[in-house]
Amino acid sequence: MGRRRGSPVVNKMFAWVRKQSIKVKIFLGITSILSSLVGLRFLVKDTNQFFVASEAVHAAGIFVLIYKLTTQKTCSGLSLQTQELTAMFLAVRLVCSFMMEHDIHTILDFATLASTLWVIYMIRFKLKATYSEDLDDMPKYYLVVPCFILAMFIYPHTYHSHVSKVMWAFCVYLEAIAVLPQLTMMQKTKMIEPATAHYVFALGVARFLGCAHWVIQVYESAGAYLFLLGSGYFWLPSVLLAEGIQTFILADFCYYYVKSVVNGQLIVSLPPV
Repeated sequence: MGRRRGSPVVNKMFAWVRKQSIKVKIFLGITSILSSLVGLRFLVKDTNQFFVASEAVHAAGIFVLIYKLTTQKTCSGLSLQTQELTAMFLAVRLVCSFMMEHDIHTILDFATLASTLWVIYMIRFKLKATYSEDLDDMPKYYLVVPCFILAMFIYPHTYHSHVSKVMWAFCVYLEAIAVLPQLTMMQKTKMIEPATAHYVFALGVARFLGCAHWVIQVYESAGAYLFLLGSGYFWLPSVLLAEGIQTFILADFCYYYVKSVVNGQLIVSLPPV
């Protein structure tokens, strides 16, 4: 029940990886990431398409949640804190988009924000009885306040107003850590049902694509891209660090997600801490 047979070769590969030391696992992970970046570099000519793909994958993850809430009538396993933090940085980014640019990013952000607000409404009111508030106890201000303080000092140097630059920096920093309440909640439950797992995996893919954009830009400019603009030359390094942090904190879950999928498991199981 809840399990399909996976490929014997893939099963042996995961078993081999699981037996390796932490150093070997880190080396294999870094090698896989670098190989993926090299592949993306040759497949995609315009790195700005990574941002569009990242936002599209994020939106797809939200639609998976909508499907779960409408068909299963339960929000178990979902973090309201993460959804509200997501809505916060999307709203700020949408305002910045209207002030600074009007393109496909604005449309995707609007669709994702509207979907996220609907998910919040369902959790708070329609499906409140199935919400595990005791497991979703990370205070939002622990994440919002540091992001705001950092944005006050490190922001992009552009021709736009100071307020819009600080707002843009704030949403970049908040986006990097907004998933932490969801990951903390999943670590407490250990067993993650499919829809929530698909959603978090989509966030992982979206962050990898966003991080790929910056890494490839830095590589192609031989490092000069890091210091092209920003407050005290720290803006782009801070963006790259923020993208890297979120990619890193999602990488562990993505590993167990892929492992469960190839093994034919419908439920993702996390190891004990």
